[in-house]
Amino acid sequence: MGKLNVTILRYLTGEDFRVLTAIEMGMKNHELVPASLAAQIANLRYGGVQKLLKELCRHRLLSYERGKNYDGYRLTNTGYDYLALKVLARRGTVTSFGNQIGVGKESNIYIVANDEGESICLKLHRLGRTCFRNIKSKRDYHQHRKSASWLYLSRIAATREYAYMKALYDRGFPVPKPIDFNRHCVVMELVEGGPLCGVYKVGNVGLLYDELMNLIVKLGNHGVIHSDFNEFNIMITNSGKPILIDFPQMISTEHVEAAAYFERDVKCVRDFFKRRFGYESELYPTFHDISREDYIDVETKASGITKQIKDFLKEMDMVEVEDEETEDECSENANEEDRSTDENEINVQLQVENSVRSEFMCTSKETLVNAKVNEKKDSIVSSLEDYVIEEGVKNIDISKSVESVTRTKPYDLNEKQNEEMTNSVFDDMETSDVEKSSDSGSMYSSMTNATISPELIKKKVKLALQKRGKKEESKRILVKGEANAVTRTRRENKDTIKQSTGIWGWE
Repeated sequence: MGKLNVTILRYLTGEDFRVLTAIEMGMKNHELVPASLAAQIANLRYGGVQKLLKELCRHRLLSYERGKNYDGYRLTNTGYDYLALKVLARRGTVTSFGNQIGVGKESNIYIVANDEGESICLKLHRLGRTCFRNIKSKRDYHQHRKSASWLYLSRIAATREYAYMKALYDRGFPVPKPIDFNRHCVVMELVEGGPLCGVYKVGNVGLLYDELMNLIVKLGNHGVIHSDFNEFNIMITNSGKPILIDFPQMISTEHVEAAAYFERDVKCVRDFFKRRFGYESELYPTFHDISREDYIDVETKASGITKQIKDFLKEMDMVEVEDEETEDECSENANEEDRSTDENEINVQLQVENSVRSEFMCTSKETLVNAKVNEKKDSIVSSLEDYVIEEGVKNIDISKSVESVTRTKPYDLNEKQNEEMTNSVFDDMETSDVEKSSDSGSMYSSMTNATISPELIKKKVKLALQKRGKKEESKRILVKGEANAVTRTRRENKDTIKQSTGIWGWE
């Protein structure tokens, strides 16, 4: 862990950010993003992307990792910071970067300035640190997901915090003013003061104690519980006013464990005042003292809100809730990640099958005629060969049979002459008018509504799918420019076999 160095940010070009964005998009469904996929997403040449990737890895904005089954690039925390800062700088929210003023178990705090030169606070969420990795039991960020990257979880935490902060600030709560957010960064008002854990003298301890307890109850009346209400998340301004910070872990008062979290917040404040100021009061709120006045939990979709509660509030016209169609659509979009692979395969099969069917359905009259000609060719060759085999002699006069079928010169068993004769027969058939024959008056049928057999369509579809599958498989496995994982695995297996020859007595 160290201070974020943003010096390189001014030297990065637009193509650099395109590559970083491509890696970010590829990490939605890839643990390691291959260079070929990054080039396709960024819409850049592969050779140029390779140079950019190496340069970004040198500045530690990306990291190249060699997995067991495949190799690729991963976006680092610094690279993710640069993407967010680039957007905030383009909006004019952040124009200069200052010192680090705070470090938490899941965030870093910096002083920045806007385009007007005012000092503001920038919070970078850093989920995944060794000290705080039990996110699945402490937070409900995963929801239906089996796994997710730490960068994505940090983004969810930042989005939630901004939503809670904006809802509380609009209702007059003592919280920092939210300014902007992007990805895992939240920009807010800078509080002139320090945390309560660094305060050792207070003018009126009882008054501060009452303000904090009333703040806990007021949050409960609006439908939310802070769940981490302690001396580290309470800022004291220079005038002695408490300011509440850190909101990603907030839950609804309808949560199953809401009473336990409420009592824990109260206990944290009581224990701190007893330990630091020697102040202990017999008056403290309980969970039953809450009387709902507002529905911040429904507005922000806090943890613990169920569909039954939303439906009840909607029937009572107490709060505006999104339509069920929108909610169902959101849930379907959330579940798409688990079945994206199967749907892609099905879509590919349908596209190939439709293309093949359209190809056959759009078959022209000329194609059908050529097919008839090819069939006639095969019948001529087979009849000639059968005739020769039956006779079993070298010199056979078959001029009559040949003339009756092909209207050309007699058949000669000399190989070269046979080949020339067959080619001339086929050429004459192709160049002649298919609607007419010679003296016999036989006619070729030219049907425009001919149907293709299902077996032929299935065979064509199967071949197209196999060809496309092999092409995509080669793209997934091959890592151009570096030794790919498959080659490396084979080399390691070969070395293992060589080293084990002495054990088994092989030479």
